[in-house]
Amino acid sequence: FSSVGGIPRFIERAKGAYVYDIEGKQYTDYIASWGPMILGHAPEVVRQALQEAIVKGSSFGAPTLAETELAKLIVSILPGVQKIRMLNSGTEALMTALRLARGVTGRDKIVKFEGCYHGHSDSFLLKAGSGPLTLGMASSKGVPKDVIKHTLVASYNNRASVEAIFGEHSSSIAAIVLEPICGNMGVIAAENAFLDCVFDCAKKAGALVIFDEVMTGFRVALGGAAQLFKRKPDIYCLGKIIGGGLPAAAIGASSSLMQALAPEGPVYQAGTLSGNPLAVAAGLATLKFLQQNAQQVYQKLERIGARVESSLLASLKKHAIPAVVNRVGSMFTVFFTNLPSVNTYNDVRSIDTKRYARFFHAMLKRGHALPPSAYEACFLSLAHSDEDIKRSMLAFDESLAEIS
Repeated sequence: FSSVGGIPRFIERAKGAYVYDIEGKQYTDYIASWGPMILGHAPEVVRQALQEAIVKGSSFGAPTLAETELAKLIVSILPGVQKIRMLNSGTEALMTALRLARGVTGRDKIVKFEGCYHGHSDSFLLKAGSGPLTLGMASSKGVPKDVIKHTLVASYNNRASVEAIFGEHSSSIAAIVLEPICGNMGVIAAENAFLDCVFDCAKKAGALVIFDEVMTGFRVALGGAAQLFKRKPDIYCLGKIIGGGLPAAAIGASSSLMQALAPEGPVYQAGTLSGNPLAVAAGLATLKFLQQNAQQVYQKLERIGARVESSLLASLKKHAIPAVVNRVGSMFTVFFTNLPSVNTYNDVRSIDTKRYARFFHAMLKRGHALPPSAYEACFLSLAHSDEDIKRSMLAFDESLAEIS
């Protein structure tokens, strides 16, 4: 809330498309716990799964059949994935994927992109998006220079910057890591020519491509952004939806890569709560529902997403407010800017964050919760009804009139 001002709302409970603060006020929720709640809050299918799981115990520190079932389900959905390793958070997934890439290639350097946030492990806290960008931090204190020297930063959707880095450091790069659809500097999709460049440079250099699909996995399509773009990264990093609202994450790759992880291989990883039975139960219930109802699920999310986008654009034009609306499926961001499009980190850095703050509070007082940062994505869920969208469109128009 420091970036928008005011007092943070403490949430007491949530149900469907709504969250309720400790003063009892209801808000239509477009944060969705920063992405996981694709079915809405407290969906019956997840509640039932958790009730059945909790009576058996909350943590075992040992494999379970449910964990294996979840792994098989993910393997059946994501092309190129033959094994997964369960983890606890997106940060842990990216940290593990990076260690795996360094372990199998014998190289130290990684390439990341300005504005892409991959969690708060040391190697990624350089020109990160999301929280650091919101707080105006280029990087974090407490990160040793000896770690940062192995992180090479390229410009998102800029082929020349990728080619230049690989031209100079080709033999020492272990992996190139990116969000194929950014959600941590607002919603920005990778351009096809840019992705071609990423994959071509990595292949020629013998480096791995890591897709950070913590946010987009199972959200923009059942098979995530990789399905939308028809790409097959070497390593997938998954989180948020994979836990159905509970702390869970995973990395997935071919058997040949994954066998390098301990105990099969020399790259160590472990975690007491990895594959936690409650998180696995919630994630399995969520992914089963999405897979069994995939056509209806993603058609509805696209339909209501298109309604929100067209409504926002119409209201922005009506009130003569310069802005760009970027959307992919059920993820969208309103960028208040004079630019004709927003496709890069530099584009994002030029947006009017003060106007966004006014828009945020105008929506909040009308009972609609948007992310308290101009650099985040808004999320839709299956729980958002046509009536919810209609009320929100009216609030959009009134709020934009108020800040015009």
